[in-house]
Amino acid sequence: MSRATAVPAPRTYLTANENDAEILDFVRALEAAGGKAADARPSLVAADGTRLELPPAMFDVLKLVAEAMAGGMGVSIAPLNALLTTQEAADYLGVSRPTLVRILERGDLPMEKPGRHRFVRLSDLVDFQDRQRVERRRALDEMQRQGQEDGLYDLTDGPAPRTR
Repeated sequence: MSRATAVPAPRTYLTANENDAEILDFVRALEAAGGKAADARPSLVAADGTRLELPPAMFDVLKLVAEAMAGGMGVSIAPLNALLTTQEAADYLGVSRPTLVRILERGDLPMEKPGRHRFVRLSDLVDFQDRQRVERRRALDEMQRQGQEDGLYDLTDGPAPRTR
């Protein structure tokens, strides 16, 4: 699935005060009939009325897809074992295709080359992206630690001296 750049903020829906009595009446009527209010479960309902309950995780994914599409974004859905072209993999990482090819040739990211074209498994791409994120965080933490040791964060009495 393409990563959405802007996902609408979650919203909370509250009943209007005038509806509270109707909701309570409905719940009491269910209890009086020997039933209880059913747990609310997300579901898909077809035009013919066929209802298919969804696991919560699937509902969350479909909601993100709908929000992205409503925002005018395209969405791709692929299984983790899908093979991507080098251009698709580069787009996923946000790098140029030649940069991705260098990463592949260095062996930093596994690839499959059944013929003359290279392919990258989506699961390997996700793992690579996670490793890169961890390495960047570690490098930034080390830079911050070194800066503190060197006194780069110490306060001065006045403005920084001018250099020529």
